[in-house]
Amino acid sequence: MREVSVSEITKNIREMCIEANHFLSPDMKQVFDEAVSREESPLGKQILNQLEENLRIAGEDMIPICQDTGMAVVFVKAGQEVHFTGGSLTEAVNEGVRQGYVEGFLRKSVVQDPIDRVNTGDNTPAVLHYEIVEGDQVEITVAPKGFGSENMSRVFMLKPADGIEGVKEAILTAVRDAGPNACPPMVVGVGIGGTFEKCALMAKHALTRDLSEEAPVPYVRELEKEMLERINGLGIGPGGLGGRITAFAVNIETYPTHIAGLPVAVNICCHVNRHAHRVI
Repeated sequence: MREVSVSEITKNIREMCIEANHFLSPDMKQVFDEAVSREESPLGKQILNQLEENLRIAGEDMIPICQDTGMAVVFVKAGQEVHFTGGSLTEAVNEGVRQGYVEGFLRKSVVQDPIDRVNTGDNTPAVLHYEIVEGDQVEITVAPKGFGSENMSRVFMLKPADGIEGVKEAILTAVRDAGPNACPPMVVGVGIGGTFEKCALMAKHALTRDLSEEAPVPYVRELEKEMLERINGLGIGPGGLGGRITAFAVNIETYPTHIAGLPVAVNICCHVNRHAHRVI
């Protein structure tokens, strides 16, 4: 049994909130650079160059890469051989978010109640997703999610008879409806299968997958490639002003489902697709 102090979790979450909001992850930087060379529209290329300049200035001057520093979404995979000491793990995660947003001078965008709308003042609580896995390590992913793109996301409860073509149309419908409002070029996370809530969780998690990694399932790999090509054929383009690069990537996760259903969730993220990953 390995002991991990929750103070170590707080420290890492604090640093990851600041990191994710100031610096593009390496996989996103790579697809950004590739997109500039592939964009055919002069206006689209100009917008991509301006976005890259914004990212450069943000990194040099420690300014957030987007004014909407998001609601903190935190995925924690805890090894079953880990014993957390020193207090509550959930409180430790939220304390890390609080420190990151307050001490990092990040915008506080969380309200305590969805109807009363009183700001919590420190961007807590985070949205936490725990998973118990084998081993003695703790894997943490922090993904601040802005709501320009979050509001454009969809869940479709399809019929099994809709099949793969129904899934494709659902993805395209979500992207078409989002248009410029999701701050394209976007990353499209898709969850297929499970239940109403499971497919949404998969779509969210899919956004955090390294864009250089291929899906392990052959038909999913082909579906990702096809949907990226079709999305980029919609002509929405950078900033929604036309062009070839509407999306950087389509990441898909699947899960077993019920004989009577085919749930599909599409979680869209903007051109920064913020995420930071650490293993403790």
